[in-house]
Amino acid sequence: MAKVLDFGRKVIPRPVFEFFQPWYHGILALSGAVLYGDPSRKLKVIGVTGTKGKSTTVYLITRFLEAGSASSPQGGPAPVSAIGSLGYKIGDKEWPNTLKMTMPGRWKTQKFLAQAVKQGCQFAVLEVTSEGIKQKRHLGINFDAAVFTNLEKEHLEAHGSFEKYYGEKQKLFKKTKNIHVLNADSPHVDLFSKFSAKKKVFYSLQDGFGFKTSLVGDFNKSNILAAAAVAMEYGVSRETIQKALDKIKNIPGRMEFINAGQFQVVVD
Repeated sequence: MAKVLDFGRKVIPRPVFEFFQPWYHGILALSGAVLYGDPSRKLKVIGVTGTKGKSTTVYLITRFLEAGSASSPQGGPAPVSAIGSLGYKIGDKEWPNTLKMTMPGRWKTQKFLAQAVKQGCQFAVLEVTSEGIKQKRHLGINFDAAVFTNLEKEHLEAHGSFEKYYGEKQKLFKKTKNIHVLNADSPHVDLFSKFSAKKKVFYSLQDGFGFKTSLVGDFNKSNILAAAAVAMEYGVSRETIQKALDKIKNIPGRMEFINAGQFQVVVD
């Protein structure tokens, strides 16, 4: 599909191409959902967006939901699936993201969700980027919950202005009608809290941090609160979240401290 788009850029006049490009992306996204049987309807899909903290929050939500299903009366853990810059996950199977993009293409995402359904997953946790939304990669996905971590004036070269940048991110909240989880500490939270949802949950470090963690920094504490808020909305207890958090000593590739003999290396 990328080759078709590149060919179109070469042979079609730029104004015409730019006019029809959103239609191309939209049709591609919806056709992928149809092709793979609309798998997101069979999952609780959680979308996480923001300038920073998306990857860590996706990682934490996934671990907390896994811990919650493991402690449920039904028995063993239900597999959880996830997509983000840290990699892909369906249950016990994990593999790296080598696509050079956080959100995969529309058909790749739908194929992944279909595989998650086939493996018995109840949840899919997705890292949702402004560029991905701009290219309509979120269409054809039924989001049950949307999470806002924070907003800063970055990635403006890809969007042209700060307003266009956050405008793309807002589309996730316009689309998601059930649960919105929002960072009350962000000065831009009102840009995302104004959209309707059945339930809105605000989290803040100002309310106190009630968890023990090995992860350093207030930004990680904020990510933990975001992930905990999501998990609790799906029935995971604070005690279970704490037990899961006790096992997490670092986030792979995110402020990861490595002892290299005489030196200490931080991977971020």
